[in-house]
Amino acid sequence: MRILLIWVLNAVALLGVAYLMPGIEVTSFGSAMLAALVIGLLNTLVRPVLVVLTLPITLLTLGLFYFVLNGLLFWLAGNLLSGFEVHGFVAAVLGAILYSVIAWALSALVPGKKD
Repeated sequence: MRILLIWVLNAVALLGVAYLMPGIEVTSFGSAMLAALVIGLLNTLVRPVLVVLTLPITLLTLGLFYFVLNGLLFWLAGNLLSGFEVHGFVAAVLGAILYSVIAWALSALVPGKKD
């Protein structure tokens, strides 16, 4: 049940990013749900491979290349889906940062498992 709630909160975070950022568009809540799912899958399946492949440049930039990776995955999700659009690389990087901050803040409100 908790994972479904976090999925909905990630979709709400994506709608918030679309409201705050002029270069990001989400057409509906259903599109936001699908985009949150795709972003989650990309971060789970593709991001670890990219992190390993780009480790030298990440070390050279003292970790700042992670922002570029997050932006690229955010932009890729925008290109894969029709109801979620990201216009430009700068909007993708800033949107990914804003999305992660809002999603983190919203998921912090969800109580964890009780032992």
